Amino acid sequence: MLSLLTKKTNALLGIDISSSSIKMLELSKSGSKYKVENYSSKPLPEGAVVEKNIANLDAVGETVLKLALTKTTTLNAAVAVSGSAVITKTIEMSAAMSDSEMENQIALEADQYIPYPLDEVMIDFERQGLSEKNEDMSEVLLAACKRENVDSRVAALEIGGYEAKVVDIEAYAMERAFNLMCDQMDLDKERLSAIIDIGASMTTMYILRDGESIYTREQVFGGSQLSVEIQNRYGLSPIDAETALINGDLPEGYETDVLKPFIHEMSGQIGRTLQFFFSSSQYNDVDLIVLAGGTAATAGLAEMVQEEHGARTVVANPIAKMNFGDKVNKKQLQNDAASLMMACGLAVRGF
Repeated sequence: MLSLLTKKTNALLGIDISSSSIKMLELSKSGSKYKVENYSSKPLPEGAVVEKNIANLDAVGETVLKLALTKTTTLNAAVAVSGSAVITKTIEMSAAMSDSEMENQIALEADQYIPYPLDEVMIDFERQGLSEKNEDMSEVLLAACKRENVDSRVAALEIGGYEAKVVDIEAYAMERAFNLMCDQMDLDKERLSAIIDIGASMTTMYILRDGESIYTREQVFGGSQLSVEIQNRYGLSPIDAETALINGDLPEGYETDVLKPFIHEMSGQIGRTLQFFFSSSQYNDVDLIVLAGGTAATAGLAEMVQEEHGARTVVANPIAKMNFGDKVNKKQLQNDAASLMMACGLAVRGF
């Protein structure tokens, strides 16, 4: 069985492998207070990760190796697989069974629930409580992921010198990060919220009700569109375009000719993604939109999303009230705050 669900473990490094970069975060906790002990981020070569699948294992492993943290207290880590790579199903089993008995029974009956050969998947389960229909039965959440998705992440961490103690599911890691962020940003989580995690080439929407994940959808669009438009309009190389964007060193007319059309298109894409959710549920709106990912803090984006979609919109900052250790590059950490949701959700798995 694989640790896909919410079993407790010891302190972990949260390692977020996205399509454009890898982020590694180490947290400590004293009482209810978290502290960032270590943080490192490195860009990935183009094409190393494609649509959340590792396409170049060596390149990803070598990037993990470059993330080496100073005086880290652990080499144990948590990584995540995307929701599209995982099958989850709630089944009922006898409440009198021990965990080991449940494990054996699931292994015998798994082919009833999983549409893949069993030697190609990894399985985990978690008791959810007693069945409302029959108190002698437990509701059990079953999760299965194709072995290749797990093995590639475990291997990438091994190349970098770390051990994957936990392979999580992105939606559950984001759920933990959201609840942490609500505490950090004094937000009300007892409502319907949408997290829009804008990656370089893929955006994932997570819908949470009362702090619990109920819906996930991935869309192929992302922040790299802005960099490509800068390259095309001003004749810059990809590296020069990214440098100019980071430094704010762009020609006159950039905001009108490039930035505003981009944020308008991004807001429209977010609206279309929300409509997919509304059309498949009883909901017609959300109370809170959280923009996450490297593009989330783009000037004017949160304001336009709030204006066009009518819900309070904030830029994610799961480390807003945390203290920082002496080894942390505070400027880099603050600049990357909006893109730390997944790494935070993985790092707090150990507490």
